Amino acid sequence: MNDSYSILIIEDEKNILDFMSRTLKANGYKTTTVTSGKAGLSIINSQCPDLILLDLGLPDMDGNDIIASVREWTSCPIIVISARTGEHDKVAALDLGADDYITKPFGTSELLARIRTSLRHSNRMASNSPLYIRPYKCQGLILDFEKRMLTLDGEEIHLTPVEYKIVAYLARNSGKVMTYASVMANVWGPFTDNNNRILRVNMANIRRKIERNPSQPQFLFTEVGVVCAKMRMKCNLLLYLPGTLLYIRLLRMC
Repeated sequence: MNDSYSILIIEDEKNILDFMSRTLKANGYKTTTVTSGKAGLSIINSQCPDLILLDLGLPDMDGNDIIASVREWTSCPIIVISARTGEHDKVAALDLGADDYITKPFGTSELLARIRTSLRHSNRMASNSPLYIRPYKCQGLILDFEKRMLTLDGEEIHLTPVEYKIVAYLARNSGKVMTYASVMANVWGPFTDNNNRILRVNMANIRRKIERNPSQPQFLFTEVGVVCAKMRMKCNLLLYLPGTLLYIRLLRMC
């Protein structure tokens, strides 16, 4: 179902922006549109889109700088859509980390095909599976990675894009204990602040949606552990500073 995929369009030409947005929405994708690089980076950090359509010639910054910045922390697919047709321009964008490059003008069929290809490749890379992504299944809870669909006892559970990313990350690591920091880095990137309140809010929303009784969870567990901070001294002694750290895990696949 395409409506589970969120696509960010960064394009300053209004007619092209509107055309791409209408085309994607007509084909079931969720779209967010911005006309500047700074606004695009802000959306990428806050909303974590599944794919980025990026123009290089933006009014406030070059698109290549956006590619370089995004690639510092996420492998989110980036498709460049640009009027720059030179081989040097294409090579530069691809070497910086763009996944594909489309030159203007372009057709609807080509755009949609390249989006589908990039999303398929992204899903397979994320699941470490070159061919087929096996669904997560446990006690009536099923996450179909290919369809991006979560069901409980046969009923579809509607998740926001961020909620889906959290559940998918935990499902790929089911049975393992994951720190709040690792989840936040995977979903929001390493440059997110240390305040995990936004993750706690999303976790609470997810529990309300997937747990039959949130006070007695079957799938999603929060555990309190002890973490030791190490300080190496000149004498090679290690000082261990006790503290508490919250861990979360999704029940191992049944």
